[in-house]
Amino acid sequence: MMTQKHKHPYTASPIFIVGCARSGTTLLQSLLASHPDIASFPESKFFVDLVWMPEERSRRYALGLVSKEMRNTMESFLHEVGHPELTYKLPRLPLIQAYVRSFKEIMGELTHLQKKSIWLEKTPEHLHRLKYIEHYMPEAKVIHIVRSGMDVIASIYDLAQRHPNHWGRTFKTLDNCIQRWTEDIAITHQYLDKPNHTLIHYEQMVSHPTDEVKRLCNFIGVPFDDHMLENYRNTSSQLIRSRETWKASTQKNIQNTNSQKFLSVFTREQQNYVKNLVQQVNLPVLPTQTLA
Repeated sequence: MMTQKHKHPYTASPIFIVGCARSGTTLLQSLLASHPDIASFPESKFFVDLVWMPEERSRRYALGLVSKEMRNTMESFLHEVGHPELTYKLPRLPLIQAYVRSFKEIMGELTHLQKKSIWLEKTPEHLHRLKYIEHYMPEAKVIHIVRSGMDVIASIYDLAQRHPNHWGRTFKTLDNCIQRWTEDIAITHQYLDKPNHTLIHYEQMVSHPTDEVKRLCNFIGVPFDDHMLENYRNTSSQLIRSRETWKASTQKNIQNTNSQKFLSVFTREQQNYVKNLVQQVNLPVLPTQTLA
């Protein structure tokens, strides 16, 4: 029998976590998904593959059709979360509006199966698809996470060298890594004046986890639960695919690992190069009204 608390599992605003890769998105997801009302899953990449990019040259987008990858993306996601039977909810016609409705229904059903009431989606690249999230899901709340550029760039660059078939395809050079972090910070700047968007710094999250998680619970609209800071490691193991070995650190104690990789991965010349470029970027801060 369903409790009153979960009587309407589809009515709560969905939550999206976005940010540059290697900024702490998985740790944040694990913390929030440890709340008794919040369900979360491996990355869906739904809005990444919803529209064939670049849209201005996409005939499919002009016709209101999803990208050719969309159905495979959703079928793979449903297999990874252990519910391939929900494939029947995918629309027969490749229409954008139909797929958005289907995605909402599927995420709602998965949330209901966990006996929870809010679903949390974490795909870092959704940062680059925020205009579609805003358009098709205006009720959504978005949490941006940012981290020191030197550490993000070092982590991405290191992974590109160690996992060339996955990370190396996008981040072929150090400049590619720097450009991605810089562009992602610029996108976050554009959205922070909106009431349905908020910001968290990785450094604040790991140094004051209780305060920061409480603030985000208030933003989401749920009471803080002490067990969130105890259970996040177990939660993390359910959110990480077996092939995503680079996310293993989220199952350790919360700690600030900044500067370690930066100093070990780069030569002195590369360190100075990255520092000079990072120092030219203004990190976003929460608007004054959201700090009250």
